[in-house]
Amino acid sequence: MPSYKAPLRDMQFILFDVLKVQDSGNAIASYAEASPDVVAAILEEAGRFCENILQPINRSGDEEGCTFEAGSVRTPQGFKEAYAKYAEGGWTGLACDPEYGGQGLTSPVNFAVEEMICSANLSFGLFPGLTHGAYNALRAHATDELKSTYLPKMVDGSWSGTMCLTEPQCGTDLGLIKTRAEPVADGSFRIHGTKIFISAGEHDLTENIVHLVLARLPDAPPGVRGISLFVCPKFLPNSDGTMGKRNALACGALEKKMGIKASPTCVMNFDGAQAWLVGAPHKGLPAMFTMMNAARLMVGIQGLGVAEAAYQGAVTYAKSRLQMRAATGTKFPDQPADPIIVHPDIRRLLMKMKAMTEGCRALALWIGHELDIAMSHPDAERREAADDLVALMTPIVKSMLTDHGFSAANDGVQVYGGHGYIREWGMEQLIRDSRITQIYEGTNGIQAMDLVGRKLSMGTGRLARRFFHPVGAYLEQMSAVPAMVEFVAPLAKAFGRLQQATLWLGKAGLANPDDAGAAATDYLRMFGLVAIGYMWCRMAETALTSNTDIFHSAKLECARFYMAKIIPETGSLLSSITAGSASLMALNEEAF
Repeated sequence: MPSYKAPLRDMQFILFDVLKVQDSGNAIASYAEASPDVVAAILEEAGRFCENILQPINRSGDEEGCTFEAGSVRTPQGFKEAYAKYAEGGWTGLACDPEYGGQGLTSPVNFAVEEMICSANLSFGLFPGLTHGAYNALRAHATDELKSTYLPKMVDGSWSGTMCLTEPQCGTDLGLIKTRAEPVADGSFRIHGTKIFISAGEHDLTENIVHLVLARLPDAPPGVRGISLFVCPKFLPNSDGTMGKRNALACGALEKKMGIKASPTCVMNFDGAQAWLVGAPHKGLPAMFTMMNAARLMVGIQGLGVAEAAYQGAVTYAKSRLQMRAATGTKFPDQPADPIIVHPDIRRLLMKMKAMTEGCRALALWIGHELDIAMSHPDAERREAADDLVALMTPIVKSMLTDHGFSAANDGVQVYGGHGYIREWGMEQLIRDSRITQIYEGTNGIQAMDLVGRKLSMGTGRLARRFFHPVGAYLEQMSAVPAMVEFVAPLAKAFGRLQQATLWLGKAGLANPDDAGAAATDYLRMFGLVAIGYMWCRMAETALTSNTDIFHSAKLECARFYMAKIIPETGSLLSSITAGSASLMALNEEAF
């Protein structure tokens, strides 16, 4: 596979020219320290690490996979050394609180670094990504004693983290979990049960692994209202912070998977393992959703990372592979055939990959900025508005970016033709690796139901208004700018369709819940296409007022392509949404 090059110019364009995140420095302390020069240096160094350390062990990690022997897991050759360099470089604490040893940098910068990691080596990225999610949950809900015990070690990378939710009999429906927690006299608990699909549940990269486990107390009410959250380490910490005895938990098996083979997916058995309650009894699900929501955004970034890697590989191949002559005449007379990039159908694939990838990146970094505002802005109303927007957009970011990652990987294989189907070229691995991103942390179908069934109605539509009102105002403002009309007009049509679909769902979904369920996936995609279109308008607006170099000219051409070739899909989506559920639900189960 061609060498990966971090898209630093595009990241900086979005951060500083489009979003102007540097203007937040007056209100948010972390932004005051994240000047364009500082961020550029961080991203450049992260890019070098991903290009030179992580990407070279990606294919070998996929081919070797993880080894399971007598309850222990060994990661592929080179991973342990790469992780040690990663931790030594301070990358594990990039966006963590300085109180626990972190660098306190902004979420958009962390998102950009995570994208580069996932482009270079998705399996590797799961280890620190899960740890950061566990860190978020503990920081938000644990006692000060638990925070001081676990967070510094997780921030410096010497300990890693997991989330243990799924069991053999339940996945999405966590109300069915059977893992139990028995209280003991010293205030701790003993965990009994089995968890499956636990990413990085056992490995050799860190000296300790901190498991966050959902379980039931003896007096737990039924369903999700009876779930509690516990922190359960592989090794019990001593009072002085040193490593104590091995806890009563172990990896029972490794799953044999389609992709992300260098990341161990474990069956974890808890046989009376000592653990401590995180948050209030029976309130574990809200605490776990602190981690889950962060994880869903992270998984979206994984999809984005795969899409960028697929695009880079496809472009490199399309520029070098010679096949036939262009339909409009020879373009490279000094060669025996023209490179396939001259052919319209190859251009179709590449332009779709480029326009969607850059639009998804802008969407993710925008939501990352709003995430920081929600957590740290001094104005309470501004915090609430940002929190509402992040909640609304989380299922969209997770689904749109992962759907695009898988689609881009498939399109990349198509550009390569037969070579794309062959392992040594590297593209088929991207398909296998990216497929899980549409499934874990809540399938994309569940994300669609979350958007339609919960987010649209929350606060009597307050969350939805956080998107509709500013986008509507932006379209009205930009429609008066002649140079922006070619971008604004197609978006305005799509925005109108989204409004129609939202009103239809509000009526039909109440009358027949199956109509809402049947429309959910199409509605999420429509919403996502409009949101990405909004970001493309903002990028085009910025490019029009910038230097007319090849970078900014390419932005305008991509924006035109998006408005001409991609956003019109909202028309067919509206037809599908308003068709209702009758054709889906009519067939008798016996006929399937």
